[in-house]
Amino acid sequence: MRCIFILLLFGSLSLFAQKKDTITVVGVGDIMMGTNYPDKGGLPPNDGVNLFKEVESVLQNADVTMGNLEGVLLDEGGTAKTCRDPKVCYVFRSPVKYAQNLSAAGFDIMSLANNHAGDFGDVGRKSSMKALDEVGIYHAGLTTTPYVIFEKNGVRYGFTAFAPNSGCLSLNDIPAAKAIVQKLDSLSDVVIVSFHGGAEGPQHQHVPRKNEIFYGENRGDVYAFAHSLIDSGADIIFGHGPHVTRAIEVYKNRFIAYSLGNFCTYSGINVSGVNGLAPIIKVYASPKGEFMKAHITSTNQTFRANVKIDAQLQVLKRIQQLTREDFPESTLKINDDGWVLTSTN
Repeated sequence: MRCIFILLLFGSLSLFAQKKDTITVVGVGDIMMGTNYPDKGGLPPNDGVNLFKEVESVLQNADVTMGNLEGVLLDEGGTAKTCRDPKVCYVFRSPVKYAQNLSAAGFDIMSLANNHAGDFGDVGRKSSMKALDEVGIYHAGLTTTPYVIFEKNGVRYGFTAFAPNSGCLSLNDIPAAKAIVQKLDSLSDVVIVSFHGGAEGPQHQHVPRKNEIFYGENRGDVYAFAHSLIDSGADIIFGHGPHVTRAIEVYKNRFIAYSLGNFCTYSGINVSGVNGLAPIIKVYASPKGEFMKAHITSTNQTFRANVKIDAQLQVLKRIQQLTREDFPESTLKINDDGWVLTSTN
């Protein structure tokens, strides 16, 4: 009996000694894998199974991988949204089986907090959630599913997401957002936040540190929002919404990406010029969320094509420049090989 006890004790100590001292979290931006609305002409060939093939190994090489799902996963039905200005009205509906593409690519969590999550009302929202549930992908950001807590490799993660849109957790109600993050912080080791905010387009690549009004809508003060949530216990924050990439920052030893751009938007979204450049950002952190380093993989996409690795590193160069211009006080070093380091590294 004594030998058995010693063996069990030794085994427990060995497991404890092997516990990860570094966790990795990958974040990417907008994902809209093609739309069957108003007809099937906006869908990719072979049900989109090749959309992520070239970047699959990067997405899968992390403890947790997150993206933002633009549009809904719905085969048919629902009532398409109407817009005040039809010229800027976009409606996206991807087939339910496309959720399998996300799972195969390595995604663990999806943000549903954005202006397209309600493109087909509650029917679309429920279908999206069911489709993700069935392939084992966690999701959050709708008022019906404000956050999720899950465990991987002995580390407990909390995830929540925000947007300035109906049916979503409000980006503009910072006190309520802080309360959710504080709750997650009390229940989790690492708190990951996604937000959909900021004005859209190449003329809005900078973080202005004030409320951004776009098409008459308050798209939030993403700088104040991100800082407030880190003050409340968030560890990693991934932004999206502007359809272009923005600067990155480390605040109180916690990582912020202010916009990850269009990552995999097959059709219906402008991907010309800087709109087609997007990073895959892999954050290395302690099991308590403290920033250690990050790595940027540059990708680009063209209209109705798969995501490609960008050998020209265009988005890396944009992030380097934008971060210098928007955060001149930052001590981050963004190297030409994609590594993001603090002055203490």
